[in-house]
Amino acid sequence: MSANEINDTQPNPVSASEAADPVTPDTQPQKPVQAGGKFPRWLLVAAIAVLVVLGALSGYGAGMGQRKDAQSTQVAGQIQEQFDLGVQKMEAGQYELAKSHFEFVISKDPNYPGLLEAYTELLLRMDVTPTPTVTNTPAFTPTPDLRGVEAIYASVKTAFASRDWDTALDNLDSLRKADPNYRSAEVDGLYYLALRMRGIEKIILQEGETCPDINLEGGIYDLTLASRFGTLDAPAESLRAYARLYIIGASYWDQDWDKAQYYFELVMAGNPNLRDASCMSAIERWRYATVERAKKLLAGGDACAAEEQFNLAFTISSLKNEAFYPTATKVYEDCHGGGGGGEPPPSTGGTPTLTPTETPTPIETPTP
Repeated sequence: MSANEINDTQPNPVSASEAADPVTPDTQPQKPVQAGGKFPRWLLVAAIAVLVVLGALSGYGAGMGQRKDAQSTQVAGQIQEQFDLGVQKMEAGQYELAKSHFEFVISKDPNYPGLLEAYTELLLRMDVTPTPTVTNTPAFTPTPDLRGVEAIYASVKTAFASRDWDTALDNLDSLRKADPNYRSAEVDGLYYLALRMRGIEKIILQEGETCPDINLEGGIYDLTLASRFGTLDAPAESLRAYARLYIIGASYWDQDWDKAQYYFELVMAGNPNLRDASCMSAIERWRYATVERAKKLLAGGDACAAEEQFNLAFTISSLKNEAFYPTATKVYEDCHGGGGGGEPPPSTGGTPTLTPTETPTPIETPTP
């Protein structure tokens, strides 16, 4: 074997520096150098806890949002379902059932897309009795201008789209005068809807209006006219009934507190926020009438009956009740002999005296 071959089979000589450090950077990983010692375990735990809390809060917020969205979706789904059922029943000839489904949609969303058209179609199919028209016309009736009639009818539809009931009714009057037989059943249905909507808007305070704009008598009149073109739906009939009770109760104002209390209790049970041009709600009128009845009973010497009426009035949360706390305290003492059973009414302190009569907002009493 040659000298070179012998050298190839022998281990390479190791230098002094390599012998001192046999592990080289190229063959072994370097250990990371940690500043300040080991990473604190508590800081790692705290970071994990913060992440868990943030995740929980995020999940809670997302859950609440999904819950609200689900509720809105459920209501919208009910309205859509009732509307679809109304259309199905109408197509099947079950008009009364269809009307009940449409009335549900009206009570939830009167502006629901397609409701006006579907309800009008239903009225047409129910063969609404046309309003008898008494006109003193000559024997010879000229042929109506159909182009003019079509233009008037288009104006009616435009007024309906903008919810301008006054203009719609004016155009319907013009349409009927121009040609009483033009789409008679459909025109009757449009009369019904326009009168119904205008009557409701006169009774219920609309956005941008003030209390003097409320016209209970006018609303009742419009709804009564609408009932001549078709049977009023349940929401409209209910509103007309409560408006009538409100007016009856107001007619006894300052005259007979017992009857005023009775009628406003009826209104309060079904429509507590109903009010007239005085802006006094039904529930406020009932509270006021109840206080006045208690004062009348106290003046007649029936302290226990007066106490009962004061307690009823105080069930309505109102700052105006505070003026009657001293009177109610005296009534309690008179009824229970200065310390009987039961809880005394709220008191603002001071010597109990008969409180002067409240001064209500002036109202216009309807003529019987």
